[in-house]
Amino acid sequence: MAAKYTTDIGSIIIDDEVIAKTAGMAALDCYGVVGMASTNVKDGLVQLLLGDSLTKGIKVSSDGDAVSIEFHIIVEYGTNISTIADNLISNVKYSVKDLLGIDVADVTVFVEGIRTDKQEKA
Repeated sequence: MAAKYTTDIGSIIIDDEVIAKTAGMAALDCYGVVGMASTNVKDGLVQLLLGDSLTKGIKVSSDGDAVSIEFHIIVEYGTNISTIADNLISNVKYSVKDLLGIDVADVTVFVEGIRTDKQEKA
């Protein structure tokens, strides 16, 4: 369900995909986050998502005036996961509120994997 604002002159509806894209871009700006993860339930495999498929690792739920966002991420080896998660949560809450005007009720972070190799980000 999309987030909806009602004003004196009409309504503004912001689709969950737009919220997820905004949140995903804010998350990728956080140090230690390599990308979003998509899990293949059938095989139990985790796949790194970048670019246009970024939002497949993000779930947005609208609840009245605020949204809840779930992230499935892959982090860089050697980084402090709790620090990454704290930074991601504050950065996403700020960015979504600043850019879209939507309050974020909560952010849940699932670390699905750790990148151990030194290859470049795509």
